[in-house]
Amino acid sequence: MIIELNKVNKGYCDADDGCRREILRDVSFSVNNGERISVIGPSGCGKTTLLNLMGTLDCADSGEICIKGRNTLDLTEREIAGLRASEIGFVFQLHHLLPQATLLENVMLPNLALHQSLDASSVKSRALELLAKVSLQEHADKLPAKLSGGERQRAAVVRALINKPALLLADEPTGALDSKNAAELVDLLLELNRSEGVALVMVTHNKEIASQMDRTLGFSGGQVIDL
Repeated sequence: MIIELNKVNKGYCDADDGCRREILRDVSFSVNNGERISVIGPSGCGKTTLLNLMGTLDCADSGEICIKGRNTLDLTEREIAGLRASEIGFVFQLHHLLPQATLLENVMLPNLALHQSLDASSVKSRALELLAKVSLQEHADKLPAKLSGGERQRAAVVRALINKPALLLADEPTGALDSKNAAELVDLLLELNRSEGVALVMVTHNKEIASQMDRTLGFSGGQVIDL
């Protein structure tokens, strides 16, 4: 098991009237090694909030989130940051590549977040290997501005995998792509799920994409349910 949520609750205060809005209520589920899960639901239902909690980018109001058996409530901020860097990869709707860095430099960057970074030659070798898997090895020395939208998003996927995470969280990764590039990116994510053995949790509005996963999760009254 990669991650387990147990009775997790999360809410926010409304900026307009100051009233508290509960987003997630008593959410409990787990993700197993290599599993593929889609998360669907209308805007505002809590999809991104759920991914942020799973990725330790946000803290639950109550409940437990355990990553590889370690309860994040028992960890310091530094320990959580180290766990996040080593075990979790992120792919967002926008690629968020650094415009002043080459593709290769962007891909290697997450290694700096590890408490014990690998030597540069090993990281570069893995980066080039991953870029070759997504047919971007010839663009390794180019800046992101020289690439298409689909190529930049493929590079973002590679960057998310550089530290060999156990869990890949993808928040609407095809949202800014046309249908052709979106289909190619989903195929890539599924292939890397198989070849890298990484569990995949993907937020999507596309039911066709959701149907390609092992499980689909939805929302009902702030709770996460299997569909």
